[in-house]
Amino acid sequence: MGAVWTRGTGQRGLVSLVEGTCSGPQARSEAHVTSQPWAAEFAELPEPPGGAGPVSPEARLWLDGVTIERPVLELRPDYTALIIVAEGLRPGPSDEATDALLRDAEAQAMATLAGRDPGELVPVAAWRAAYQAFGAKPKRTRPSVEALLRRVDAGLPRIDRLTDIYNAISVRHLLPAGGEDLARYRGPARLDRAAGDEPFDTVRDGEPVTGHPEPGEVIWRDDAGVTCRCWNWRQCVRTRITHETTSALFILDGLAELGPDGLVNAGRELAAQLAALHPGARLSWRRISA
Repeated sequence: MGAVWTRGTGQRGLVSLVEGTCSGPQARSEAHVTSQPWAAEFAELPEPPGGAGPVSPEARLWLDGVTIERPVLELRPDYTALIIVAEGLRPGPSDEATDALLRDAEAQAMATLAGRDPGELVPVAAWRAAYQAFGAKPKRTRPSVEALLRRVDAGLPRIDRLTDIYNAISVRHLLPAGGEDLARYRGPARLDRAAGDEPFDTVRDGEPVTGHPEPGEVIWRDDAGVTCRCWNWRQCVRTRITHETTSALFILDGLAELGPDGLVNAGRELAAQLAALHPGARLSWRRISA
């Protein structure tokens, strides 16, 4: 066991570092995966609510370059990503406003769970099935929304003014959500299935190390390497949000079980909270699906 950066919690949590934890034999048998052109839908949505203006042309160009590769959509044709890019953010430690958001989210989650295991909720069960489809073991490698829901009773972590917002949205809307520092990206983000040799920078026993995903594992990556393993399980160190982050991207993951409006509703609330708590911020978004 060691301390690593886990997506969704936004903090260094304790998870297993045994090789193959994320992906099992099924994924290793699918090492033939390659990126191919795919007729994905790039939906242009109205500018996010809250009165925030659009992002700079450079940030918009980056947003337009985000892709979901064909092997992922073949695995889950119902998958949709909502990507929000934000500039002019005001980073810093958690405050009264984000604490209130998390308290409301905790109360809503406890009412939704009503004593049930998070895995019994339909949207969470769908993500478990998605993980199993590429060989992951969701009881050991939990989708980020499930990991957060399992912490509700003890209290969600208070991390910083940005991470707290998307963690609250994740729990309230029952979907995986993540945020990363846009300035630390090298090229556009793309969701693909791993070859297995892509570098993934993480921490083991307090020391920086470079790991690799399993072949066939669903990963977010850029030109420099893996930014998040197992779809939304564990982020790299390089692109994590810090108290110096002023431009960020937020990824909201949706499957069919979330409902036809669930993803956009979550995106609207995230955008509204960013605009309200970060006056002067500029936001643009994009939805990508099969």
